Amino acid sequence: MTTLQFNTNINCGNCIKSVTPFLNALESIEAWEVDTNNPEKVLTVNTEETAATVEAAVLDALQQAGFKAAVRP
Repeated sequence: MTTLQFNTNINCGNCIKSVTPFLNALESIEAWEVDTNNPEKVLTVNTEETAATVEAAVLDALQQAGFKAAVRP
């Protein structure tokens, strides 16, 4: 399993509700969670797919949901 992390602007429970249908629609994601207590609002994604493919899909899904994200270094 590969774990990917993204810095986002998802900062509350309502934001998480907004992104849930977009992230749950990605079949390449096994599980995901957002740490809204972290100042960088870290989204953690677990996947069995290649990192580059999933990173692009997650970034696109978050953009469609109206949020910003960047892959954590």
